[in-house]
Amino acid sequence: MRVDPFYVNNLAAAVDQSSSVEATLTNELSSGLRVSSLEDDPVAAAQSELLSSAISKDDTYVQSATNETARMQVTDTTLGDVVTQLTSAVSLAIEGNNGTMNAANQSSVAEQLSGIRDEVVSLANTSYMGQYLFSGSKAVEPFTVDSSTTPATVTYNGDTALQYVEAPGGQKIQVNLPGSSVFGGATGALTVLNQLIADMAGGAGATTLSNDTTALRNALTQVTSQRSVLDGSLSMVQQTSTYTQTQVAQLTAQQGSLVAADPAQVATALSSSETQHQALLSVMSALNKTDLFDLLQ
Repeated sequence: MRVDPFYVNNLAAAVDQSSSVEATLTNELSSGLRVSSLEDDPVAAAQSELLSSAISKDDTYVQSATNETARMQVTDTTLGDVVTQLTSAVSLAIEGNNGTMNAANQSSVAEQLSGIRDEVVSLANTSYMGQYLFSGSKAVEPFTVDSSTTPATVTYNGDTALQYVEAPGGQKIQVNLPGSSVFGGATGALTVLNQLIADMAGGAGATTLSNDTTALRNALTQVTSQRSVLDGSLSMVQQTSTYTQTQVAQLTAQQGSLVAADPAQVATALSSSETQHQALLSVMSALNKTDLFDLLQ
């Protein structure tokens, strides 16, 4: 009895193919992935790669938003403390100009105002994670005060650079407040405080002190206005971050549906493949027992 050599070759190829299918299904069942390389499904693999890129971009924004949110919250708390200090300064300015204060009393008020000024300077120089909150883009302590002059002079060492984060939709959100916009300038809180301290200590008249108090109120309004800008940005960063996290979850689910295997379906296919493979091996074994392979040589 002669056996067609093509039959034997085809049988061997079928065994190899069956073994490959079984290995593929075993890998799918263990990894949970239907597509793990371009060869498995070129279209799905390409779509999965695009989704991975989008997910990575969104994840990067969420991380940046988390970092910026923390810094902005510290900035907001700092500005809240500044508002508290300036509100106290306004009260002292009114007290020092109530018409009942003598020179010694006004000198005492001036000393208290100096303490407030120093505290505001300290707050204006607050840093977070090694970065000054109010120096713009510069890595320098933003404010220095020279008390050797009358009134004392304040110098802003930062710049006016605004910093932004860009949301996945392309929206740019301001995340910093340069110190010059919050504390600086001729009408800023520090300059006004220095003038008030000098006038209070020098026994200036009621009109001058009243003007100083009005200027201080305006400076306080400037701080609260800038704080509102920050709070608006903070809210926007948090909202876009929350939305982006939702997008990441949806994209991840979409990607999973492209490349994930159906465990039940794969298990059924694997069982069928194993049965077929064993059947092919049985045929090969039977041929070996009749030494037909030897006859073909």
